[in-house]
Amino acid sequence: MRIALLLLLGALLAPAQALRIYAIDTEGGKATLYVSPSGESMLIDTGYDGNDNRDAERIAVAAKAAGVSRINHLVITHFHADHIGGLKPLLAKLPVDHIYDHGATVEPGAGFDAYTAARGSIPHTVLKAGDSVPLKGVQVNVVAADGKAAAKPMAGGGKANPLCASYKAIAVDPGENSHSLALLITFGKLRISDLGDLSWNKEYEVACPVNLVGPVDLYMSTHHGTKTSGPPQIVHALHPRVALMNNGATKGGAPEAWSIIRESPGMTDIWQLHYSNAGGAEHNSPEQFLANPLEKCSGEWLEVIGEKSGTLKITNHRNGFTKTYKR
Repeated sequence: MRIALLLLLGALLAPAQALRIYAIDTEGGKATLYVSPSGESMLIDTGYDGNDNRDAERIAVAAKAAGVSRINHLVITHFHADHIGGLKPLLAKLPVDHIYDHGATVEPGAGFDAYTAARGSIPHTVLKAGDSVPLKGVQVNVVAADGKAAAKPMAGGGKANPLCASYKAIAVDPGENSHSLALLITFGKLRISDLGDLSWNKEYEVACPVNLVGPVDLYMSTHHGTKTSGPPQIVHALHPRVALMNNGATKGGAPEAWSIIRESPGMTDIWQLHYSNAGGAEHNSPEQFLANPLEKCSGEWLEVIGEKSGTLKITNHRNGFTKTYKR
């Protein structure tokens, strides 16, 4: 009760012109809710299906805490079960005004068919690299889509990347991950990268020979912190001050990915949705930065309040721990 009251007080005291972000625990899937100062909402992905509608329920609970009664913009980064599975049960809880995705799937199957059936007659837009999502009060740019990087740098990007010389490619991923939508979210001076599940070699195309994105303040870890995404050529070039990892206890949170983020110049803290079993003591953040330190959990979220000045405040919903990062 005390933690709930503290979180409510924190929300009431948040700047009126703030971008609020809720990183929702979908046990290694993805669901991130953005609420602009205008009151419009953007949800990125819907988590898994099943488990008694666990992920849809967690999204609905976070949305209620955010004062959101409908999803204005639903962005589906790609068509894997941990990103699209929760759509049908979510629609039973919250109306969705518009859905955005990268088009046709490169992995045909029942999951995609169920997604398109659930999408039904909801207005739908296929995003291409260089497009934007019209979230009122916040700039949302598409850095990559359907296997292609943007032809031109984003505002703030475009500098040559000296890290490219040391790049080492890995096996090509021909699947949906390489076709994932990748976003740059800008609110005043605040810049956030959310590259979905974009794969290692495709991220290289975003970062080299020039960094299309430019530096960011908050890095939403790519692909749950899996070692087949997040090469240093892009993570270190983004030069984030803070990272947020949407991992599960047994999915993502790879020691290799965690180390690349931790070693990024200027990195202060890594916040995680879960303690990573694979990471052990050396490759997990301190307990107060973990939304869910135990594998069996109630699905706590991390809340980010971003200001146009570039200041970030992150709060752990489980314990009320808060830390502010000023520019």
